[in-house]
Amino acid sequence: MTGVPASAARRGTVPKPKAASTVRPVSLWNIANILTMVRLLLVPAFVLLMVANGGHDPAWRSFAWAAFAIAMITDLFDGELARRYNLVTDFGKIADPIADKAIMGAALICLSALSDLPWWVTGVILFRELGITLLRFWVIRHGVIPASRGGKMKTLAQGVAVGMYVLVLTGPLATLRWWVMAVAVVLTVVTGLDYVRQAVVLRRAGVAAERDGAVAGTAAGAAESAVGGDEMAADSVDGDDAGRTGNTRGSGSAGDAGSDGAAGNGEVVGSGGGEEEAGDAGNAGGERP
Repeated sequence: MTGVPASAARRGTVPKPKAASTVRPVSLWNIANILTMVRLLLVPAFVLLMVANGGHDPAWRSFAWAAFAIAMITDLFDGELARRYNLVTDFGKIADPIADKAIMGAALICLSALSDLPWWVTGVILFRELGITLLRFWVIRHGVIPASRGGKMKTLAQGVAVGMYVLVLTGPLATLRWWVMAVAVVLTVVTGLDYVRQAVVLRRAGVAAERDGAVAGTAAGAAESAVGGDEMAADSVDGDDAGRTGNTRGSGSAGDAGSDGAAGNGEVVGSGGGEEEAGDAGNAGGERP
């Protein structure tokens, strides 16, 4: 047999084997990673623009706002492009969250250093962001907590509020930015607490699943051991039965052999008696006239 269909053999055509599909590796220099690297490079540029000419020059602050806005816009597109066009790389997984925290942290620290934003606001936001990052590592082997709608609203509110503080605003806009920052801080705290709750629930579920798996594995091992013990006991009983059967057969054979011996002796005795009787008869016949 050649493995070729009969119809193909009759026609004289042999189907060609299909070539194995190869997975094309994702290049490091894809559009998603380039946007992430641009955002990382914008961080030192943003800091220099913020502190230029004393840090309160409206023109330089406008340039700083432009750099901050570009960084926030690239944050919206790089992740979406990576997921849509399968451009996810290990570099992107590491660099993207670093770039997000770097640009936001730089803006908050610069604003507080220039006395434009209270330090406690900067502390609350940075503590939440760093704490959530640590929580991700704490539960990463049990699962991933998906981004919630509140988290997306928090990111948007932070970006808008910090952007308004970067600009030199006065009058009603200055008052408006205070309220926008207040909303951002509230969303930061609320979503942070919700993230902690989800992380604790996920970790407990993961630990419980691992414990149940260990118990199930132990029970399966004990069951296998019990089955093995029963098989050994059954084999032992079968061996004993076979031994007793052999002994019985041996005794029967010995008895048969004894009976055969007795029968042989009887035949010998009987033959001897017959010869004596025949002799006597012969002798009797000889004495007649």
